[in-house]
Amino acid sequence: MDYKKRAGSYIQQNSGYKAFIPKPLPPDPEIEYDDELRELLSRADRAMARLDGVTTVIPNATWFIYIFIRKEALLSSQIEGTQATMEGVLEYESDLKYKENKDDLEEVFNYIDAMRYGLDRLKELPLSLRLFKEIHNKLLSGVRGGNKSPGEFRKSQNWIGPGNSSLNDAVFVPPPANLVTEKMGELENFLHKKDRIPPLIKISLAHAQFETIHPFLDGNGRLGRLLITFFLCWKNILLQPILYMSYYFKYNKIDYYDYLMEVRNKGSWEKWIKFFLKGIIETSNEGINTAKTIIELKERYENIILESDQKNKYSIFLLKTLFNKPYIRVKNIEEDFNLSYNAANNLIKHFVDVGILTETTGKERNRVYVFKEYMDIIIRNTI
Repeated sequence: MDYKKRAGSYIQQNSGYKAFIPKPLPPDPEIEYDDELRELLSRADRAMARLDGVTTVIPNATWFIYIFIRKEALLSSQIEGTQATMEGVLEYESDLKYKENKDDLEEVFNYIDAMRYGLDRLKELPLSLRLFKEIHNKLLSGVRGGNKSPGEFRKSQNWIGPGNSSLNDAVFVPPPANLVTEKMGELENFLHKKDRIPPLIKISLAHAQFETIHPFLDGNGRLGRLLITFFLCWKNILLQPILYMSYYFKYNKIDYYDYLMEVRNKGSWEKWIKFFLKGIIETSNEGINTAKTIIELKERYENIILESDQKNKYSIFLLKTLFNKPYIRVKNIEEDFNLSYNAANNLIKHFVDVGILTETTGKERNRVYVFKEYMDIIIRNTI
């Protein structure tokens, strides 16, 4: 067996270039489960189970899920060149003055909307080509790439390479447009096929195959990473979308692309799977540590508030609010809690006095306050 053609072959096209035509999954010969791969799979399964368990022990996981979704959206968008930061995302979302490019921020929010939309649709629609197209439409609607047939498989040849590279000097050329629907259909069949392939192995194969087919003119990287989340939630491996693999892919970007190319050029599926499983382990552990840190922070400040302000029920309400909205103004509290200006201002002042909030503008009017210690946790590994 020629392992170099295990994942597919480069086929000469009429225009003179060679395009890669992937073979259907699963790989043939089958994946070789050596001791290292078995150990990584076992560790990845355990790490994923611990991460998923986090949402079951938190009384109200909404605030926790909120930040994980935003982290994944931001990091995945950054991989594609978006310059947005977590501070900018939260400022924009809080309707505050922001210094960053609006188009970049809107790309991040499109990703968030696409994730929410996809997870909702999975309640009534299986993971399918139809769903991929719907999510892609959400992802690119009104942002960069919005003129590149959102929601439709490409009808022309695309390629991967440095900026301004031509088809002839591309690093990688996916299959021609007339084969995209066929190849995506094979991928859909693989995702639905009942077999003995462990789910984490299956999604590692599917993600690599999706990126190899590159079925859309734009947005393939982001949608391919969303596919990981959708698959894990679809299979009930994760109850909530709290795995942000883009963290791992961003900080190992060169290896990420190199291993994908090794699959195509050498049939090295095992190397790719091991890299992917290491990402599951690292990302799950990072998520667990982040959760623990946030939970400890929440409990510490709840105790401080109860000890210093036992009679003001709005203090606990405000603390809960800050985990969803770490930037806040007096008028937000007036509106959300139906309080007078003086009462809202006194509540803010109390949170400043006990060290929870910090004023950010240095102004006398229209002040903006931030839950800085929480923000420091949120922005970790997103710069």
